[in-house]
This record gives sequence, C-alpha cells and structure tokens, in this order.
Amino acid sequence: MFRRILLSAALIAPLLAACGESSTEAGGIEAGDAWARASAARTGAAYLTLANRGSEADTLIEVRSPMAERVEIHDMTMEDMVMRMRKLDSLPVAAGASVELAPGGKHIMLIGLAGPLEEGESLPLTLVFEKAGEIGIEAPIRAAGHSGH
Repeated sequence: MFRRILLSAALIAPLLAACGESSTEAGGIEAGDAWARASAARTGAAYLTLANRGSEADTLIEVRSPMAERVEIHDMTMEDMVMRMRKLDSLPVAAGASVELAPGGKHIMLIGLAGPLEEGESLPLTLVFEKAGEIGIEAPIRAAGHSGH
C-alpha cells in the first residue's frame, strides 16, 4: 500500500509542477513570470521574462492587449541622475539568451487603459515575434507597490 502511494506521488508530482508554471512557448521563445502592476490611472506597466530556447535570434516586434488603446515596449535608463523612459521599436532576444522586463528597466507600457488594473485580476497580452509569431499570455495583476517576480 505504501509503495503504491509513493509511486502515485512520484507520477503526479511532475504533472502538478507543470501546472504551476506560468509560461507559454512558441517557436523556441518562452514567455514566463508575467505580471502587471495594479493601476488606477490610464497607464500601466507589465513585466515578464523572455527566453529564446531556439538556435536563431528572434525579435519581439509588437505587444497587444484588449485592455489598452496602445501597448509599447519601453526602456528606462538613468542619465545624469535623471530617470528617462524611451519607446523601443523592437526587442531582440538572442539564441540561447533571456531578456527580463522588470521595474526600472525594460517593460511593457500600457497606454489608454479601458479601466483600472485591479489586483487579483489578470491582463491578457499578445506578444508578436518576428519568427515565432504570436504568443498569448495572461499576466496576473499584483499590488501597486509590488516590484518583482
């Protein structure tokens, strides 16, 4: 009886672990650890990690969400003690590399939100890659003060 329980646990554990992962993959590109910051304003931000498991570089060329009029890829940098944000036309992801979109750096900017991003809900995003095509992902919305994965 004990052996059956151990065997069952050993078989079920990998399935449960897979269910807990928050990533989506297409064409060698994996998008994971997505989240968005709660916002009452008409703008918001989302973050995630992109991993290129393929043998060729790929490029994130567009991001869409039905919850925003416009979605842009942005980068924040510090120049002469001033934080500057600029729009990126695209975001390359080298073969075998990862790119983290995180607070204080590269991120997804949501402009013209249809409504507030409320903690506990989720934000649908469509990532469009030059080679991998489209990847749909849901970003859980976390508290406004949240600053990491």
